[in-house]
Amino acid sequence: MDTRIYQFENKASYSRGRMNNEEALFHWQNTPFYDLASAADQFKKVKFPEKQVSYTMFRIINYTDVCDIECNFCSFMKSVESKKGYVLTIDQILEKTNEAWQKDYRQIFFQGGVNPQIPFDYYLNALNSMKTKFPGIHIRAFSPVEIREFSKLTQRSIENVLTDLRQAGLDSFPGAGAEILSSRMRNILSGKKTTPQEWYDIMAAALHLGLKASTNIVWGSVETAEEIIEHLSMIRKLQDETKNILSFVPWTFQQQTKGFKVRHVPSHEYLKMISLSRLYLDNIDHIEVSLLVKGKQVGELALYSGADDINSPVYEENVLRSYGLSNEQECIEFIKEAGFEPKRRSFNFVYGEKS
Repeated sequence: MDTRIYQFENKASYSRGRMNNEEALFHWQNTPFYDLASAADQFKKVKFPEKQVSYTMFRIINYTDVCDIECNFCSFMKSVESKKGYVLTIDQILEKTNEAWQKDYRQIFFQGGVNPQIPFDYYLNALNSMKTKFPGIHIRAFSPVEIREFSKLTQRSIENVLTDLRQAGLDSFPGAGAEILSSRMRNILSGKKTTPQEWYDIMAAALHLGLKASTNIVWGSVETAEEIIEHLSMIRKLQDETKNILSFVPWTFQQQTKGFKVRHVPSHEYLKMISLSRLYLDNIDHIEVSLLVKGKQVGELALYSGADDINSPVYEENVLRSYGLSNEQECIEFIKEAGFEPKRRSFNFVYGEKS
């Protein structure tokens, strides 16, 4: 693989070699965001000479809001003891899928809380029912912590659980629940979350089985610069090992609870993360900008800072306050006005394929 990246001396320059962790930390802490953005934009043009920006349209179906992981930053979850939460019936899931299908949203992001009261057959039935009624739907579902709990529930291996879900209709696997992959931050986020190694091992199992995946980072709390680079290093190592990560998307924490510290992440810092991701994650082709969280103005700049994809529009976002685009026409106009050619893609990142 050609691992050409841009190194920095007096200014951005083109050279061969892979950015190491010490260089990544230096650039994160010291290099002006506009220099990093310029280099990332040049590197993106090497990967993708055509001025295309891809997008997809998906519906989120949160099958339950009951969760016993108790993440400190999450206001969506309801405790098991509260008895205030919900669990969607299969009919309700199919109704939501049909609504998405009728609006030409052909991909479902199926995810919820970790609800110990739901039997494993529920998930198999949900996937199978969606696939049976809507054979062309793409189901991107669950997260490493959900898979870990399914394994405990069924007393089956991670690999067997993933195989069962795949046979029932699971198409791709999001690397959700990563946030910051450091032991210190995991304990701050929730002592019940997957450890960094658990998250890595479950992701590796899914990717080795042939499932394609997305990955992310969520920052803007009390993480250190060193922990940010540690996180990116684990993502790059995972891709070196598996080759099945399709995209990486940076997110920032939103203030949802009083008990979790969220700091303001200025736009230039977000753009620096986009650029560093493009340069450091040299083995992941697609860097997504989160219009959902950062809005159109920052999103447009991100497309000139290394990003080549926007993860919007999204239908029914319940967890985050959304600043994204509401429909496909808005999406197309946004990309064109930014100076690029819009390409609707599938979750498998086939440019121009309308799934």
